[in-house]
This record gives sequence, C-alpha cells and structure tokens, in this order.
Amino acid sequence: MKKIISILAFTFIFTNLSFAQVDTAYQEVLTKMFEVSGTEGAYKGAITQMFIMYKDLYPTVSAEIWTEFEKEFLNTSLTDLVEMLVPVYIKYMTKEDLEEVIAFYQTPVGKKFAKSTPMITQESMQVGQQWGTKIGQEFQQKMKEKGY
Repeated sequence: MKKIISILAFTFIFTNLSFAQVDTAYQEVLTKMFEVSGTEGAYKGAITQMFIMYKDLYPTVSAEIWTEFEKEFLNTSLTDLVEMLVPVYIKYMTKEDLEEVIAFYQTPVGKKFAKSTPMITQESMQVGQQWGTKIGQEFQQKMKEKGY
C-alpha cells in the first residue's frame, strides 16, 4: 500500500512539475508573441490611459508617486495578464503555433502589420459604428414598411 501511495505521489509531483515547465515555456512564448505583434504596446497604452483618468480623480497625488505607480503597474500588470491569458491561448494555439506567429511578425510585412494594427483597429471601430448605424436605420425602415 505504501508503495502504491509513493508511486502515486511521485507521479503527481512529476506531472505537476512537467505542466509547470510547459506553462512557463508557453508563457514565455506568449509574452514574446505579444511583444512582436504590438499587443504588449496596446496593453501598455491602455494602462497609461487608465493612469491619465486616475490622475484626474486624484489631482493632489505627486508626479513622483504617479511615475512610481505607472512603472510598477506596467511591469507587473502585463506579467499578470499574460499568466491569466495562458489558459485561453493554450486551448486554441500550441506553443509551435505561437512560434510561427512570432516568425511572421519578425518579417518585414509582419512588422508593418504590427505597427499598423492600432490605427487599423481604431479606424475599423469607427467604420463598424457607421455600419451598425446604417444597418439599424435600414432595419427600422423595413419594420416601418411592414407596419411595426
């Protein structure tokens, strides 16, 4: 019985260590993908925007404290976010998939795409809002035509 418990305990520990190594390796690759794709920059931009809002809410806080907080949150928050996103990405993308994405983003067109993505996203959101408004107006017109 002791032998079985020992074997199970060893298997459990070994399995957990293996998964921890896989997750760490996966996390490193995911972090690299965020870096080369421009995603990291977008997240940093969101944190910076958040701090701008907080500065308005707390106008008496000194610039030194804001600098200290922003530096701390830019480092730790991104690490936390990547850790939180690993389970999501690992369901859909293998480590090898991410490495291929990284390879793409290291090509000239990949670098151009990463650099352009924030502007494309911003402009696409505006176009999407216009499109949604148009669809909504057309829907209302059709409902009106049907007597509703």
